[in-house]
Amino acid sequence: MFSRKRDAAKHVRAADAPPSAALASSLAAGGEAPAPEFGPWDAKHAPEGVQRLDLGSLQIPAIEGVEVRVQANPEGGVEQVVLVDGESALQLGVFAAPKTEGIWDEVRAEIVAAMTSDGVAPQEVAGKYGTELRARVTTPEGPADVRFVGVDGPRWMIRALYQGAAAADPGREGVLGEVLSGLVVVRDDEPRPVREPLPMRLPKEMAQQGQADAPA
Repeated sequence: MFSRKRDAAKHVRAADAPPSAALASSLAAGGEAPAPEFGPWDAKHAPEGVQRLDLGSLQIPAIEGVEVRVQANPEGGVEQVVLVDGESALQLGVFAAPKTEGIWDEVRAEIVAAMTSDGVAPQEVAGKYGTELRARVTTPEGPADVRFVGVDGPRWMIRALYQGAAAADPGREGVLGEVLSGLVVVRDDEPRPVREPLPMRLPKEMAQQGQADAPA
């Protein structure tokens, strides 16, 4: 695991992202996306020579200072991915999406509705990947800032949930922002329902290590 230090941030619940520049270019080009200026990358445009943690549908670049925490089931299927850097955390999800349209606008509206019903007042703001959602929520530990970012790609969508310092101030994303822009999505050819999580699995050596560490 790319474990490289530091303590945890608190978890809140997550959600999903806008038609990205990559997807818009894909539509304009008749469905074949040209290489975007920056990631997250579709596998066919991923830069070479980068060390990454391969979780199957999602590959995470190894960046100094970032701890990758992966929660998996006994079969090795990854259920949660959280990146931690100091006082900030970034929870990631990757989902199936249509080839010709993004789903962030629709998902974002649902998040807003759910938060509003819980008495939270989220704000829509412009960010690097389009419209983001920011809010202050109540947790068992007290008030906490959260920021939802999403990126639509060809037949996939990445959902990113910042928590902690990087949620309160995007200028403090630091290396977590580098990780987000360096993600690689490997979308298989299986037809999948829209919003279905794309399958992620622990690398074989990590799964074997986990079994070795499990109590008898």
